Amino acid sequence: MDKKLKVLVVDDATFMTKAISDLLESDPDIEVVGVANNGLEGLEKIKELHPDVITLDIDMPVMDGLQAVRHIMIESPVPIVVLSSLFSDGSITFEALRLGVVDFVAKPSGAISSDIHTAKQHIVDRIKLASAVNFQNIRRVRIYKHKKEEGLADLYGFHPLDYLIAIGTSLTGPNTFIRLMTRLNAGLPAAAVILLEISPKILAAFADKFNEFVRWKIEVARQGTVLEQGVCYIQSNMASLTVGLNENGDPCFQLGDRVENPLDTFFRSAAEVFRENTVGVLLTGYGEDGSEGFAAIQEKSGKTIAQSVETCVYPSLTDTAIKRNKVDLVTEEAKLAEVIESVIR
Repeated sequence: MDKKLKVLVVDDATFMTKAISDLLESDPDIEVVGVANNGLEGLEKIKELHPDVITLDIDMPVMDGLQAVRHIMIESPVPIVVLSSLFSDGSITFEALRLGVVDFVAKPSGAISSDIHTAKQHIVDRIKLASAVNFQNIRRVRIYKHKKEEGLADLYGFHPLDYLIAIGTSLTGPNTFIRLMTRLNAGLPAAAVILLEISPKILAAFADKFNEFVRWKIEVARQGTVLEQGVCYIQSNMASLTVGLNENGDPCFQLGDRVENPLDTFFRSAAEVFRENTVGVLLTGYGEDGSEGFAAIQEKSGKTIAQSVETCVYPSLTDTAIKRNKVDLVTEEAKLAEVIESVIR
């Protein structure tokens, strides 16, 4: 880097602000320009110090982390990496990602983090990636509570499972994915599966909270689960997720250890089972994974769709697939649901 990355650390525990500051400043490219002990103080320091990225705790006095995110995104927008021991709380992780934080990283060992230095490289990498996002494309998702008891027969009772909507993303993807599923018609003759960059420990709580706001049924993709219409399955790209057939010939999930290119692996397996009825979707994210899996979908006469680079928070995932000519349709984020529905209908 030509100049150091300026970071503000916001945490109510003095020992933690020092531990995080020391951890970050051990990297020659990072400078901690200040610390704050609650969200309100953090908001004031953002305006004063103009950091490139902030790390933010959730459980703080005066103004907690979620309140701080709401104010920061309106008053002094800056990329936010949440560093919290409350990562397993579905309400908090879902809300933070919905509001537009770049990433949600668990504090090692909970609130008292004696082994925080073992997570050094992961945290440093997240800070650097957060600083490189296209921040103007980050915005909160507007959501409304949905009563699941209304229209269940219409949603799940009378539609066949003909198509698979196979969705892939990495860092910065959960916010876009939440927005997509609030717009996508749950009555499509399809199941949706999303492989995204999120801690496996968060998945169940994240899915439970997400279920309150969409007409799709949100579930974690588990070993042996048979795919059903109207259900959106989520899984972490820290595992290997594939689609296969069980002894009855029904499409089901198979989980394995982490692989180098989880999106390619996932897309290829989806194409083998659903063939021309596979709809591959790549959302915002970093890296080059997914384009070879898209090629497999095209070989089976399925369709591949990518979010346009201009509307991505982090563009390299879709940009790579587009440049390799593995994408059939490119669309802005706001029209993703419409394009997916047009392909299926």
